[in-house]
Amino acid sequence: MMPDMSQVGEAETKEWVPDKTAPVVMFDNVSKQYGRINALTGISVALSGGVTGVLGMNGAGKSTLFKLVMGKIKPSGGVVKLFGQDPWKNTAPYARVGFVSENEKMHDWMTALDFITTFARLHGLTRYEAQKEATRVLNFVGLGDVMLKQIGRYSKGMRQRVKIAHALVNDPELIILDEPLQGCDPLTRTSVMNVIRELGRMGRTVLVSSHILHEIERITEQIITLHNGRLLALGNSHAIREMLDQHPPKISIMCADPKALAKDVIDIDEVRGLSIPSENNLVIETQHFGVVHAKLPGIIVDNSHNVWGIDNPDDDLESILHYLTGGS
Repeated sequence: MMPDMSQVGEAETKEWVPDKTAPVVMFDNVSKQYGRINALTGISVALSGGVTGVLGMNGAGKSTLFKLVMGKIKPSGGVVKLFGQDPWKNTAPYARVGFVSENEKMHDWMTALDFITTFARLHGLTRYEAQKEATRVLNFVGLGDVMLKQIGRYSKGMRQRVKIAHALVNDPELIILDEPLQGCDPLTRTSVMNVIRELGRMGRTVLVSSHILHEIERITEQIITLHNGRLLALGNSHAIREMLDQHPPKISIMCADPKALAKDVIDIDEVRGLSIPSENNLVIETQHFGVVHAKLPGIIVDNSHNVWGIDNPDDDLESILHYLTGGS
């Protein structure tokens, strides 16, 4: 999307040649306060190329981070740089950025082709060039066959892909996607994920936010984890999983006789602990989900256990953050 630089004041767009050696995005000890509320505190990170997932629960600071990159708000402290430039002093880098916000309204009465063409014209393309570029990006996101259909008749997932096409129409080097998978059905999630991964393979720098760990893991291994406005972890998904080794995750089994099932699973080498929190519930602690899950069906069938539910209550972001922060 087009950046909102309403607070730039006297900042002006200067003649600009990108610094190829500078990170595409850099946060240098960046903080943002709203009165007494610390939305972000001391964020320092540099990113260039590929897909980076920004992971955190609602209120963690993901949207604030993106608003700072896009110039919608100004840092309370520290500096944000794009391609080596402070965009509050020089807005030129925004010509190389595409943005999809979490809640973006579109003109439902327009066709996707007309909608994207209009924004291409705003980037200075001629009518012919704009329509050609709009057709290209709509084909890229898999909407070429329905681009003459009104947006108001699109499904949620199709609308999300129109928004991504919208962000790509200026051929940006930096693409920022705020919760692009929210509200999408499984098939649409897969198609959107494929588009995001392809952008990363093309060498673009892509920032994509989510509050669902396994979604991010399907897109990229490079993850920034935010919690209460602070940078909690930076690294690949394997590093985050390794940080949980001292906190064995749990497998919860709903069954008729938890005591009998406990006797049959206690000899599994990978089982670290057992508990029976309620009459029909056995909880297994293990650091090896895959191994235990592979052995459970045989134990259940061979011993005729009556089981009606198996769940992994700790395999979600909220539980992971609880462990990583020591319960804070």
